[in-house]
Amino acid sequence: MPSAASDLPDINVWVALSEAAHAHHSRASHYWNSERADRVVFCGTTILGMLRILTLPSAMGGNPFKTDEAFLKYREFARLPETGFIADSENICAPFGSWTSERFFTAKLWTDAWIAAVAMENGCRVVSFDADFARFPGLNFLHLKP
Repeated sequence: MPSAASDLPDINVWVALSEAAHAHHSRASHYWNSERADRVVFCGTTILGMLRILTLPSAMGGNPFKTDEAFLKYREFARLPETGFIADSENICAPFGSWTSERFFTAKLWTDAWIAAVAMENGCRVVSFDADFARFPGLNFLHLKP
């Protein structure tokens, strides 16, 4: 299990780090080089989300990665000594389920809530360009403002 010195970047951070032409690449690179925790982890949701977005023409300005290129990009990150993986556990259902009945919860928060619950279960800080993560009570969150 990762220590409290672990970051769980959101999908949007991994995508921005993957593509130099991405609008937020510079900010994501600054995070990686100057602000990240000693350990940076993926979870299943962030891996699949990154792969999906990198291969969508509409999300990549008409220049998507080929599927094998996207997977190779993930493997490049995964092979870094500071990068790891955390698995989902049944324990994340408690915070995840409780948030779904909160007034702030909307359909667009499903993936964010899952990532937040994984992070909380594992003592990680979520890093994202998406300010919606601030809605989750008790979440350690770094908002990367472009």
